[in-house]
Amino acid sequence: MNLLNNKTIIVTGASKGIGLEMVKLFVEAGATVIACSRSGKSIDDSKVKNITLDVSNYDDCYIKLQEILTEYKVIDGLVCNAGITKDMMTYKMDEASFDSVIDINLKGVFNVVKNIGPFMEKQGHGSIVNISSIVGEYGNIGQCNYAASKAGIIGMSKSWAKEFSRKGTQVRVNAICPGYIMTDMLKTVPEELLNKFKDLTMLKRLGEPQEVANVAMFLLSDLSSYVTGSVLDVNGGMRL
Repeated sequence: MNLLNNKTIIVTGASKGIGLEMVKLFVEAGATVIACSRSGKSIDDSKVKNITLDVSNYDDCYIKLQEILTEYKVIDGLVCNAGITKDMMTYKMDEASFDSVIDINLKGVFNVVKNIGPFMEKQGHGSIVNISSIVGEYGNIGQCNYAASKAGIIGMSKSWAKEFSRKGTQVRVNAICPGYIMTDMLKTVPEELLNKFKDLTMLKRLGEPQEVANVAMFLLSDLSSYVTGSVLDVNGGMRL
């Protein structure tokens, strides 16, 4: 099924993990994808435009995204996926470790949506998907910075769902909260701890990046035309 046929979609954090899987899946589903990352590298495909973008840099986002809007004219979807972790107990966490996570994970989403959301409102349609986390819903020991950034994404998403549709425009904004997903980050975690994570889920397994990408594809497609202001958990029934 070409669920995204003829759609133009921007993905941030597109060079690896969940973001890279999204780029691959969206292309297979018929979309043209603008893949943004700090490295400027995603997949080599005629339907993918790779862009070097630092989401934490307000001016860089304005310049690069305005160039994209000028070139493509219509943007049907946006996935804000870029994010980092700097985990440590609060008594060890310095200001730089807190600020860098907030700057990329939370301010980075604002910097991107500030340019794309109002543009979608003017064109009359669009779907924005912001990647939050189970940690943003329930918190986690040693992740106060990450939890704050991901909880903030939920609040911004709900606010934008109201703001960008206030005149009846068909702009939808939703958030996805993944649980523990088998990206490169988790591959460095000891097997004993991974097994503990599995046991905390109802499905008794960890998630795969494509399982998050599948939900993002649904939210970007016309199948979800009446879904907005929602938070979708993709965590195997996990509770921290």
